This record gives sequence, C-alpha cells and structure tokens, in this order.
Amino acid sequence: MTNTILMIRPSNFGYNPVTALDNLYQKKDTSISSLVIAQKAQYEFDNFVDKLQHHGIKVIQFLDDSNQNTPDSLFPNNWISTHGNGNIFLYPMFSPNRRMERRFDIIEYLKRNFVVKNVIDYATDNEKIGFFLEGTGSMVLDRENKIAYASTSKRTNKDLFDQWCQNMDFDGFSFIAKDNNVPIYHTNVLMSICEHMVFICLDAVVREQDRRRLLSLFNQTNKQVIDISVDQMNSFLGNVLELKNSSQESFLIMSTSAFNSLSSLQKKKINNIMRIIHSSLDTIEHFGGGSARCMIAEIFLKSN
Repeated sequence: MTNTILMIRPSNFGYNPVTALDNLYQKKDTSISSLVIAQKAQYEFDNFVDKLQHHGIKVIQFLDDSNQNTPDSLFPNNWISTHGNGNIFLYPMFSPNRRMERRFDIIEYLKRNFVVKNVIDYATDNEKIGFFLEGTGSMVLDRENKIAYASTSKRTNKDLFDQWCQNMDFDGFSFIAKDNNVPIYHTNVLMSICEHMVFICLDAVVREQDRRRLLSLFNQTNKQVIDISVDQMNSFLGNVLELKNSSQESFLIMSTSAFNSLSSLQKKKINNIMRIIHSSLDTIEHFGGGSARCMIAEIFLKSN
C-alpha cells in the first residue's frame, strides 16, 4: 500500500454520453445545469482531498486542462499506473474523449521527482485496433502477491490483460461479471484488494467455477473476504482503496454512499484492521459512474 497518490481536480466534469453506453452506474439528469454539476464535483473533490491530507496521505494534485473536453479527467487511474520497479504504464481507453486525459506534463513531473525506468505505452497502437485495458479500473492488483484480477468487458481485453501480466510477471485471473445481465464495465466496481481483506460482489460473478477459484486465491493469500451485495456494489462499496499515511497507519478510503451501505458487522471487521475515511461523492458517482477508488492513481515509484 502507498501513502502517495495522484489526483486530478476537474474543470468540466459532467455526464459523458460515450462512456454511458456501457457504464450502468452513470445517470443523466437534465434538471441540473452543466455548470452546477461541475461546481458540485469540484466541491466534492476538494473536500475529499482535504480529508485525505488531514489524515497524513500525500496528494499530488494537478488541475484538469479546461480547454479539453475531458469530463472524466478526475478518474486518472484508468490511463496511468505506476510500479515499484520503476515502470509507468499508459493504457488504451474505450472513449475517444477520455484519450485526451493522458498528460505528458504529468509523466514529466513523475520523471523529475521519482525513479522512472520505463514508460510503457499500451495506448497508441491498441486504440487504433479497438483493444482496451483501462488501467486499475480494468485490473485489480494484489501487488504483494503479484496477482491481477480482471472482469472482461469491452474495456478490458483479455489478450491485453494477459500481455500486461506477462510484462509484470504477475499471475492473472480473468472472469465474467454482470449486473442486470450486462458486463460490468470495470473490475474495480465489484472488487478491491486490501492488505488483509478483499471486498467483492460474488453474486455478480457469473460462473460458479470462477467464484470458487476467486475464493481459493483469497484463501491462499490470507485475505478476509467481505462479500458485498449487488445493492452495496451499486452504492460503490466495491470501489474502495486501502492507503497508508506518512506514519504507516492504514485507512480504507470510500464514499459516504459506500459507508452508509455497510452493515454493522462489516464496519466492525474493517475497524479491527484499519480506519475508514469517507467523503460525499454523490455528484461524481451519479453523473460519472465512478467513486473514490476511481479518483486515485497510486504512486509506487521510489522518490528521487
């Protein structure tokens, strides 16, 4: 787990009709102006960052480029991931207007301030042929045990996933997960891997043999399983992330809607291991179809 993260403050956040084609969690609401939506998202973002920083988590913050049509720019974990071996991966994005989110000024910042050995571009060639793998939205990584999990969809190409696992010397496990009989657009909607526990909506995993295999892997890696319901998944309880602060204290990061969906027993299990930080992300969840984990790109690079 890391104590340093990258976040992008949105300029023109709003409903993206292109990503809504396969993101069931986005909602359209024409009763609110686009300006008000953008302002509410900025307010939620700033409150969220303040809470993280208050608890000792280092947030590297960039502003979205207001001249670009990038309504989903506050979800950077889909276009970039960083790794302790010095690798930065750039990922191919399903939505054309999300491809403009890739920021080479951010990559240059990382090169100046951290040890970067390779920048591996999966994006350029694969976008041309319609193959997509949207970063740690598509892949949920157990970095400690070098296992990658992926629910395949039009945004998560199995061949690219297998190639990534080979490049990073990870074992990969892919499966099919659906909500209302529609493939779930990102794996991090239904599951999150923490140091000692895993959150997963097993009811969304289609095949019984995949559910058994997942449980077997969690058992082998000593993860306590928090099996969340479909309703809890729709409240973004699968979209959580464990972070550490500068004192190496562990925190589970989530939205207030996810927090409010927790049962008392689930809260107790979490609080036995780590503290919860939650913040209201209602506007971002409603119009963007993503939540707390989606807003965070973890920095695992070593500092210069």
